[in-house]
Amino acid sequence: MGNLLGSWRVKEPSTVEECDSTWGSDSESDEPAAADDGGISDAASPAAEGDRAAGDPEDASPQLTESPDSVPKMKRSFYAARDLYKYRHSYPNYRKSRQPNEYRNLRFYLNKIPLVPDGIYVEEILTKWRGDYDKLEHNHTYIQWLFPLREQGLNFYAHELTQEEIKEFQSTREAKRRFLAAYSLMLDFYGIKLLDKSGNVARAPNWHQRFQHLNESQHNYLRITRILKSLGELGYEAFKAPLVRLFLEESLCHNTLPNMLHSALEYFVYTIRLPATRRRLLRYARQHYRPAHAFLWGPPPKRRGGVGAGGGGGGAGPGSSGIRAPAPTPEQQRRGEEGTGSIGITMSSYDAGTSLDLATGLGSSTAGVAAADLSYK
Repeated sequence: MGNLLGSWRVKEPSTVEECDSTWGSDSESDEPAAADDGGISDAASPAAEGDRAAGDPEDASPQLTESPDSVPKMKRSFYAARDLYKYRHSYPNYRKSRQPNEYRNLRFYLNKIPLVPDGIYVEEILTKWRGDYDKLEHNHTYIQWLFPLREQGLNFYAHELTQEEIKEFQSTREAKRRFLAAYSLMLDFYGIKLLDKSGNVARAPNWHQRFQHLNESQHNYLRITRILKSLGELGYEAFKAPLVRLFLEESLCHNTLPNMLHSALEYFVYTIRLPATRRRLLRYARQHYRPAHAFLWGPPPKRRGGVGAGGGGGGAGPGSSGIRAPAPTPEQQRRGEEGTGSIGITMSSYDAGTSLDLATGLGSSTAGVAAADLSYK
């Protein structure tokens, strides 16, 4: 039995809907108030008031007039949804590396070893590369070292994080200080300044030139996704929402980063682990998205005559992501009535935002697994 449990692997989701728990636990109104700012404070996002008062000609949300029939049918990327599902759930099928844990990421941040293959120490990057935008743009080996993850990047000399190294990193003041300095370095590269220790951000003085570059240099969107993931791994989950909110505002309201919009909605938002925070950001985006009927990221339409969040309802309407909780099958209902336990739970069933197994009473062993993961979806 021990070998069986030790080799047991969680069934991974096979659809976008199974990967996305954002709306499944929604207890808020689907229709935000007109003055709703998405639940993120003003300090957590936008451009300085002086920039707004100056009347930027670009400070207008793009107005698209195409009819629903004339707009190409779009759908969300399953690859993106699955990738971020795995990240938010701490890589459920992660297999521990057989190599000894050398804490190379931590030692790099303690300035004890250089990054490979360039042979550069972190202190040199932090002190000499700031403002050297050509170097930051064209060097492709440093980003995996500055923002490590529990997954392999393009630089195969960089080492993946482990849970043990993450704990050690978070308890090492010197490493955390340099990590925040690296975050500030990259924000400056993107035309953004870090305002405080809570992670609030705003436009930097050089924002206009840097935003223009960022809008055209789309490989940086992959870097930003990595940066957001790394923030969450190393103890700075709260820093994500202010940065994502700023990118949404610049893309949707000021039209300064229109090419970034899809990446912000498909990737950046979904690096955030708390469903309630994702909902607030997506509600904000939905208010300003044009054309409104093409918004793919929810919330799902209100159900008529449904049985609540866990039951089936009417069909998906225009502008909906189509996400809804699957109705229990007759077999699941029968097993629930009989009170039999099950080890056959899949993460997809509760990452779809439901308490399906709890609601249908599939037994105490299954319920315990599902309840254990409800804190982060």
